[in-house]
Amino acid sequence: MSNDEQTEPQLDTSVPHTARIWNYLLGGKDNFAADRVVGDQILAGQPALAENARRCRAFLIRAVRYLATDAGVRQFLDIGTGLPTANNTHEVAQSVAPESRIVYVDNDPLVLTHARALLTSRPEGLTSYIDADMYDMDLVLREAARTLDFSEPVAILFMGVLGHVEKDTVAQAMVTKALDAAAPGSYLALYDSAPVSPEVVEAARIWNESAALPYHLRSTDRLAQFFQGLELVEPGLVPVTQWRPDSEAPEVEQYGGVGRKPR
Repeated sequence: MSNDEQTEPQLDTSVPHTARIWNYLLGGKDNFAADRVVGDQILAGQPALAENARRCRAFLIRAVRYLATDAGVRQFLDIGTGLPTANNTHEVAQSVAPESRIVYVDNDPLVLTHARALLTSRPEGLTSYIDADMYDMDLVLREAARTLDFSEPVAILFMGVLGHVEKDTVAQAMVTKALDAAAPGSYLALYDSAPVSPEVVEAARIWNESAALPYHLRSTDRLAQFFQGLELVEPGLVPVTQWRPDSEAPEVEQYGGVGRKPR
């Protein structure tokens, strides 16, 4: 751990939390009754969301594999990682390059507990976890620098988390600060949900009525602003199922992409 000195935060199982709701939608077991209630309400209005959650996870896997294989990245900063599942960022990256270094960031106490137990590294590389809020990007970057060398390219991941930031200017400032700290040749990879149908809008409404952390849908034009000044990797910002897919899959409301910071 890069921050063993941090105190253990308190876990409130009565309040639904994003990471645990998402874990439930992915079919995981690291969630509580309050999380499952919200998840079931969302699934009632949008039954396909559980499958879409798995497709988003598949996008993360493909993006990390691309970054480690084709782009040659050996350092990853995964901000808002959520609860560990199969094929976590470090597992995918280190399956390609065992020497890869990965830093995970989240601020949920259950995520912290499981990160300590499960996010292990191959001996050639290194994996660490930061218990921090992405709003405090100065802290995130300072702690990440204990593990990562920001003078070399880093892949910065915001997978499904920027939607929790209401104002575009605030979310953009987070992304910009992280990229400014990274060397030329670094990458940004992200996805978030767009309001492409009434069902998606209704699912977001249910989520926001119950979850502790609201989620704000962004149009594809607004999502594209996060890649401003970057060189978008083909096929650009597209539904996550259409980004370098391993097989055919229907379009979904989550849009994702990968961009490279010019050298």
